[in-house]
Amino acid sequence: MGSLLSSIVYTLIGAVIGGVVTFIWTKKKFEKELKENPPINEKMIRAMFLQMGRKPSEAQIRQIMKTVNQNR
Repeated sequence: MGSLLSSIVYTLIGAVIGGVVTFIWTKKKFEKELKENPPINEKMIRAMFLQMGRKPSEAQIRQIMKTVNQNR
């Protein structure tokens, strides 16, 4: 009976440690991904329009941001 109880305790301890390690690893990976590929913002949209030789209106920028946010 004591052997069963100790194996259950060790399993629970291992699961908790594994969960904590996985959480920390996933958080670091997610932050790294956001740093390398930041979400698009209005400044980026303006820069793209200017590179194409166009001056965007605020309505165009808002429409593009709305479309981007809908497709997430």
